[in-house]
Amino acid sequence: MKELGRSDASVYGRWWRNIDHVTLTCVGILMALGYILMLAASPAVAHRIGASRNMFILKQVIFLGIAALVLVFTSMLSPRNIRRLAIGGGLIALGATFLTLVHGMEIKGARRWIALPIMSVQPSEFLKPFFAVVTGWLLGLRQTVKLPNGLKFPGRLVSFLIFLLIAVLLQAQPDIGMLSVITAVFVIQLFIDGLPITFFVALVGAMLGAFGIAFVKFNHVRSRVERFLHPDVGDHYQIDTSLRAFGNGGLLGRGPGEGHVKDLLPDAHADFIFAVAGEEYGLFLCLFIIAVYVIIVLRTLLRLTRDKNPYIILATSGLVAGFGLQAFINMGSTLHLIPTKGMTLPLISYGGSSAISIALTLGMVLALTRHRVDPGLFSPPSATTTPVSSISLRLGSPGPKVR
Repeated sequence: MKELGRSDASVYGRWWRNIDHVTLTCVGILMALGYILMLAASPAVAHRIGASRNMFILKQVIFLGIAALVLVFTSMLSPRNIRRLAIGGGLIALGATFLTLVHGMEIKGARRWIALPIMSVQPSEFLKPFFAVVTGWLLGLRQTVKLPNGLKFPGRLVSFLIFLLIAVLLQAQPDIGMLSVITAVFVIQLFIDGLPITFFVALVGAMLGAFGIAFVKFNHVRSRVERFLHPDVGDHYQIDTSLRAFGNGGLLGRGPGEGHVKDLLPDAHADFIFAVAGEEYGLFLCLFIIAVYVIIVLRTLLRLTRDKNPYIILATSGLVAGFGLQAFINMGSTLHLIPTKGMTLPLISYGGSSAISIALTLGMVLALTRHRVDPGLFSPPSATTTPVSSISLRLGSPGPKVR
């Protein structure tokens, strides 16, 4: 492949030159770790259910391959096309989420999945990034669009109505964990948008009240909270096994393939894959995984400090907040820092819906934080056009602003 110089004005050349290489590298590291840990965890799980030893590995290779293509394609889109994708995709995800209530697969008392020939799809996974972008756009319109009567565009009201619709669908499944993440993302975006502190405190109080209602209404929520608060009540097999795995791993781990947690936990390749990493590769790899997630979040937020477009700031903040919260919930529940929740570790745990939705999320983050360069900078000056450099020198300006 020839080197992509600064004069390369092709679509791929401009994409590669302006993309955030640090975040892109971190995404590649997470995908590579996903392959490595899947090789460690999945054969034992497949053996327990009587499936082919390499079934989960081969599927995850396909899932992560599709996810990589989705990420690259999405990251090449313009902010306008990201908005269009979020609106269209959000409508489809809403319809599919409603369909789960009628024709969805019921697993452990919840209807969250639609069965497809190759995999089962969880539509609510895709609602999260699409909702963040649409909310960012609506809140951005509130700041930039003035109605004829002098009032602001009702972006907060419209986004709140969309949130209520999503909340009704998710509690009907029920999927309280996903609803909690989407609620937190929405509240973060409202805070960044400048919601008065009194309303913000009221929203936080409403969130706590909603959690109290969920604690009373849903048995599985009450059971998980009580088991977290009272170690001597209920079944603690999964958490005890997970914590024992971290203890066995120590600093450097027992070595690849030497762990036992994958032989004991039914979800070792999915919800508890972080425990597999801790047992076989030790504390250092766990800290490295945490550092990669932190770098992606902080790097994205730092790039937003250079942007003045409210749509890009709000949408990207929501996207990266949802990504970071999902990683924290998975690792926190595995370490018994919070009540257990069936949520995957982004790009590492097994799952097609999760891998593709996270790739979509990070692809949109990379697209929205990409530097925008005027293509005209790379076209040769005409006979009647003064070169940009001479204009800059003559006027004492630094030249065209690169966004």
